[in-house]
Amino acid sequence: MIDPYPTDRRRKRTAQPLDQERLQELALAYVARFATTSAKLESYLRRKLHERGWSEGAGELPDLAAIAARFVELGYVDDAAYARARAGGLLRRGYGPRRISQALHAAGVEEAVRADVAPGQPAIRAAALAMARRRRFGPFAAEPPDCDRRERQIAAMLRAGHSFAAVRAVMDAPSAVAAEEWAAHALDEDF
Repeated sequence: MIDPYPTDRRRKRTAQPLDQERLQELALAYVARFATTSAKLESYLRRKLHERGWSEGAGELPDLAAIAARFVELGYVDDAAYARARAGGLLRRGYGPRRISQALHAAGVEEAVRADVAPGQPAIRAAALAMARRRRFGPFAAEPPDCDRRERQIAAMLRAGHSFAAVRAVMDAPSAVAAEEWAAHALDEDF
């Protein structure tokens, strides 16, 4: 009987240690495949160096910050564009400003850039409304929730980064139309 899975064919290849050229290729492949920030690129390269090691004949360890800065200079990495795209996507999914800021901070976006892409009141209210509509909270529910369920819905919206005032406005709206009117009057009110 012939072994269908011979062990000599399934040997795991060990990755070769990196050199300057291969590290540049990895960085280029990463930014070509993923929207990223300079901090995430640096973290990726650091992880690859840790996993594969540095070739002895390649000289001293590379400056990962310099590689990331070069990619920013070439326009391959743009933290502000990443922040705008990520913030817009999270807003459309119904996340609030606090959660958006946390996600951008985790991606290594600087405070000034996070402040520039922070959503305004109309976008914040639209996001709260989008989440309530998508998850069928408050006035968008098929039937009024009991006390425990309402508390869980409020907690979910708070975890999504919305302020308590916005959550309360959506959850206390008597109808879906009233909630949509609240979102439409974002410029008139200040909460």
